[in-house]
Amino acid sequence: MRKKKIIVAVTGASGAIYAKLLLDSLAQMADQIERVGVVMSDNAKEVWRFELGNDAYDDYNFDFYPKMDFNAPFASGSAKFDTMIIIPCSMGTLGRIATGISIDLITRAADVILKERRKLITVVRDTPFSLIHINNMKAVTEAGGIICPANPSFYSMPKTIEEVAQTVVSRVIDLAGLEQDSYRWND
Repeated sequence: MRKKKIIVAVTGASGAIYAKLLLDSLAQMADQIERVGVVMSDNAKEVWRFELGNDAYDDYNFDFYPKMDFNAPFASGSAKFDTMIIIPCSMGTLGRIATGISIDLITRAADVILKERRKLITVVRDTPFSLIHINNMKAVTEAGGIICPANPSFYSMPKTIEEVAQTVVSRVIDLAGLEQDSYRWND
């Protein structure tokens, strides 16, 4: 299996735990991953510190890029990144992607992934959805993106908040085409 090149974008929507658990999981998958590029909005860092009580996003051994770094490799399709995961994905970010407005590295990378017909996974966290949100999700889906709401499952009988959040992250990892050992229904 060819190793994957993955972009992880973290926006300022609530749900920093999802980003943390995804980065933790990807750090354990070196045999499947060639490279992980990470970009975080300013609000994402603020939310991480508020919700998780630390700034451990700095501790990962991945390539981090400033939000306005249009020289990052994945700002161009020629870098051949396979998958982009936006976790959590704010509705503002989703709206900009849906309308093709590339104002920062997150939206530019999403635009690149879609135009190159590669895999874009947006883990939207807001609720309830307005008709504007639904129409933006429809537009991103029609453009080839995957909308994966941060809706946990409970049939694995999770005991901690981390286990609940991991049910979403495990689904995202599956959608990205990575192999993992996780709960499977009726397995």
